[in-house]
Amino acid sequence: MRMFSRLTCCAVGTALIAGSGYAYGKKKLAEGPPPTVVIESKKKKKKDEEPPTQILPLPKDPPAAITADSDRLAFDVTPLSAKGLLSQQTRDALRYALSGTKGTTIVRLRAFVAGSGDLRRVQTLVSEGFAEKKLPLPVVSVVQVGAFPLEGAQVQIELTSVDKRVHNEFGLALIGGQLTHTADALQPIEKAIAQAQTPASNVRRVTCYISSIELAGRVQADLRQHFPQAESTVMQMQRAPIPDAAACEAIAALSKAPAKPVELVNGTALLAPGKLAFSGVQLAFKNDQNDVRIAYSRTEKGLEAVGATLKRAVMIHFYPLTRGISETARVVETEFCNKEALPASTLVILEGLPAQDALLGLDVISVL
Repeated sequence: MRMFSRLTCCAVGTALIAGSGYAYGKKKLAEGPPPTVVIESKKKKKKDEEPPTQILPLPKDPPAAITADSDRLAFDVTPLSAKGLLSQQTRDALRYALSGTKGTTIVRLRAFVAGSGDLRRVQTLVSEGFAEKKLPLPVVSVVQVGAFPLEGAQVQIELTSVDKRVHNEFGLALIGGQLTHTADALQPIEKAIAQAQTPASNVRRVTCYISSIELAGRVQADLRQHFPQAESTVMQMQRAPIPDAAACEAIAALSKAPAKPVELVNGTALLAPGKLAFSGVQLAFKNDQNDVRIAYSRTEKGLEAVGATLKRAVMIHFYPLTRGISETARVVETEFCNKEALPASTLVILEGLPAQDALLGLDVISVL
């Protein structure tokens, strides 16, 4: 009897549970199927998202000044090319320059630009090219000239590098450019190396500014005849025609050491082996002595950072755009440099500078 009761209770309970489940399921069917839940793929969401804006680092500015041992300096010039516009030609020139840097360090780069391209682009490309190769930046000077001997060529770069080998055992002669007629363009250099008792084969590089590009072939032929082993750059000073004129500067290795560490004679600096400081170009914007003083002061500050000074300058390259500011630069030079022995220099009126409103650029070589 007790067993029957237990069985009955269990049966009744099971029926109740079953009944309630049936009722619950019937109610759910009446309400309709449950809503579909869509789970978005995280991968798809990430794919559809706009990537964050990438901020590229700004190109580094070149140093204001840099030092190097004069006995290990080597001098080169990139070849002219008419392929492409300024940016492509600059990249090609830098590729040539950097392809030969094994065992050397470029410490100075001077770019001459012709045409209507933006000169500021050259310095940017220099910074990018050296950064890509993870090389230290050299000091940089960029100036605009009238034209090159090759039609369509827009840039040519002069390179000064420090090599592992000794190239200039007895020191260097820095020969400033002296204005003369194109036919006599090389005579000041020949006279200077004769006074220094240095053979023509020791001339490392020659830079010639001429008034007409039509005379470039004659100047280049004279260069090959008189200085066959020298690298050379020949360019027209300005786009507009000017009276016949030329100024050629040069760097030569001495065949014997000078009597003094520095000798400044007739526009030529004779330097015994030692450390030199190179500055990048500094600009002045007004034909005003105070503004030109600012350019000199910036140069002095850069030189002081590497242990040099304008008082020991041995070479100044002036890049004026007008005759008036070139005269102002000469006046202010005596305030900053040694009046008793002014450095060798080159001063010719050129076409342009990296800043459109600049009237003067200058860079300096000084001894430590």
